[in-house]
Amino acid sequence: MIRIPFLISVFSFLMVYSGYTQKQHISRIEPPNWWVGMSFNEIELLVYGEEIGMYSARLETYSGVKLKGTKTVLNKNYLFLTLEIADEAQSGTLNFTFSRDNQQPFSYSYPLLQRDEARKKLKGFDSSDAIYLITPDRFVNGNTRNDNVSGLMDKANRSDKGGRHGGDIEGIMKNLDYIKDLGFTAIWLNPVLENDMPKNSYHGYATTDFYKVDPRYGSNELFKEMCMDAAEKGIKVIMDMIANHCGLEHWWMKDLPSEDWINQWPEYTGTNHRKTVILDPYASKIDYRQFFDGWFVPSMPDLNQRNSSMAKYLIQNSIWWIEYSGISGIRMDTYPYPDMYFMSDWTKAIMTEYPDFNIVGEEWVTRPAIVSYWQEGKENPNGYNSYLKSLMDFPLQNALVNSLNNEKTWTSSWTYLYEELGQDYLYPDPLNLVIFPDNHDMSRIYTQLNEDVDLLKLALVHTATVRGIPQIYYGTEILMKNPGTEDHGIIRSDFPGGWEGDKVDAFTGNGLTDKQKDVQLFTKKLFNWRKNAKTIHKGNLMHFSPKNDNEIYVFFRYDDSNKIMIVLNKDEKDITIGLNQYEEILGQSFSGRDVLSETEFENSSELFVKAKNALIIELEE
Repeated sequence: MIRIPFLISVFSFLMVYSGYTQKQHISRIEPPNWWVGMSFNEIELLVYGEEIGMYSARLETYSGVKLKGTKTVLNKNYLFLTLEIADEAQSGTLNFTFSRDNQQPFSYSYPLLQRDEARKKLKGFDSSDAIYLITPDRFVNGNTRNDNVSGLMDKANRSDKGGRHGGDIEGIMKNLDYIKDLGFTAIWLNPVLENDMPKNSYHGYATTDFYKVDPRYGSNELFKEMCMDAAEKGIKVIMDMIANHCGLEHWWMKDLPSEDWINQWPEYTGTNHRKTVILDPYASKIDYRQFFDGWFVPSMPDLNQRNSSMAKYLIQNSIWWIEYSGISGIRMDTYPYPDMYFMSDWTKAIMTEYPDFNIVGEEWVTRPAIVSYWQEGKENPNGYNSYLKSLMDFPLQNALVNSLNNEKTWTSSWTYLYEELGQDYLYPDPLNLVIFPDNHDMSRIYTQLNEDVDLLKLALVHTATVRGIPQIYYGTEILMKNPGTEDHGIIRSDFPGGWEGDKVDAFTGNGLTDKQKDVQLFTKKLFNWRKNAKTIHKGNLMHFSPKNDNEIYVFFRYDDSNKIMIVLNKDEKDITIGLNQYEEILGQSFSGRDVLSETEFENSSELFVKAKNALIIELEE
């Protein structure tokens, strides 16, 4: 329910709200701490408490740290303090004194921590990695005691497809070995921060506290421990973040700092999703504004990153989580929807602090001309500079499904995929795109492919061997599906074996069908091979135009020392192909070994490919 009809009219009421009373008049300071030795060494503290804006703040003398400025806003329950932390500053405790006429002054201690030197060299995910995407609430319930938490509205109800089911961080930690054994080297978790929304809060995209892991998942400390455990097993952690919006029940929505803290309209106005307005020479100003400032949905207020304090808040929050937890990457939700110049500043700040880090942005559109706009190094007509290394490759995902589902006509059905890759010239760095057969926001790939196991295997092989960083959604390896519905609660179903009493256990194999076991083993073999296939990670790509006399698609990955031939046969019949078409890279004959079947080839001049089958041939020089 929208309680803000709209926010401008109710703002005057909210200004007198004083539900957060506490001794010393401070309810919270965010970020809750900072570190010495950071490149980002000028921070703005958001101080919240009853009439705290009526107080003056003084920092007791601390070598290397200066209170550079204070700022008040219309709402006197907020005070913003700017700290400058010099390189020579040491860790310790900053002591602030807050005073007001005719009031007793009070003190507040703020921790300034010693930085972990290893954080400076955090290694982000890259094309040597394979990512396993997890919706935490639906993976494993490792701790039933946190299924329901006092004070949080949405209670556990596993029978409700849109309800909370109890999956948590502890469940992920207990099964890191399963993920590792499948061959994955990174996990991307859908958001784990607090979502205290009345219903359908399990997905995590309506944050109500940007500095707190949702207690139904665990705690900040447990999340940090999970990152450490994962790192010890060679698994990187990618944190899902949202800079575009928060949840309607976020604590500040009850007492906004100022009218421009969020984007407001006379009445509810959703985004028009018209992503072309960014470069459209004919776009109207209202369409442009509505794209960036319109709300995603009524329950997710649109944050105003043009407000300087909001911009600083979001940048600091992201850096805080990296420094605190040691994550290896960020997946930024709805990347093009916030103010685009802020997103440039946000990304640049993170990459300046962590040069080897990586961030992937979600730009859900199937046109490379639009996706490529956001990648670092792109020369855009409007002069926009991005510092974003990676993007989700929705155009390639769309082409993959079209190629696998459509029948050939006057041309091969593989042409969708072939021509999509042919547009890689638009991207400054195609190797840094995240490629995937599906994700948490669309039908399961097994469902998209009409539950055809052979086509699913072709999709997995392509995803594992083409350029880019592969991402697989949890459960793809056991044929999870959503027949007859596109309801997200069904798409994000519980992973079998993740709850006590499950009749099917994908971790042990108990109750899995033969098909499920087969695909699970296939996934394990494929991605464990990929771990050490450096030519797949960084090598060049050459593909050959598919012919209309069969349903074969062939491409090569190669570098100075190795060549790998990938053959995808979508045809319903076995096919023997000659090698003349591939002579420029293959020669007139070849020797090698198929990774999947372990078949050896010796001076072969033609190639036999079984119906609806794939070959990954490591060629001998």
